Amino acid sequence: MPQTPVTSAPLMILVAGPYRSGTGDDPAKIAANVRAMTDTALRLYRAGHLPVLGEWFALPLIEHAGSRSIGDQVFNGIFHPIARRLLAKCDACLRIGGPSQGADEMVAVSRSLGKRVFFDLNEIPSAGEARA
Repeated sequence: MPQTPVTSAPLMILVAGPYRSGTGDDPAKIAANVRAMTDTALRLYRAGHLPVLGEWFALPLIEHAGSRSIGDQVFNGIFHPIARRLLAKCDACLRIGGPSQGADEMVAVSRSLGKRVFFDLNEIPSAGEARA
């Protein structure tokens, strides 16, 4: 009889990785960082989980609130604070990518909230059948 793969209940997982770090605020490099997080989110989704990125929540609000540049007062008042609030609703955090003070802060916040922290997709059990 074939073995059933290890599965878990679906988890809501915040993907935390570099956004601005190492980019010099170059829009193409920032976009590549967001793409890496989004690629990871898709893999989590296909494994049956609910992935989220703080950027998905923060960036539209930052634009709507009138931010004029990355790192201005409006940006800083929303970008990391919204991710911290989002983490309170998540089951876990997945830290990806290279050096990032912000992503490391999300790991620290996750731990302070008693959330699980993963550093590799392979650490996260599948939550069911693969999705589109």
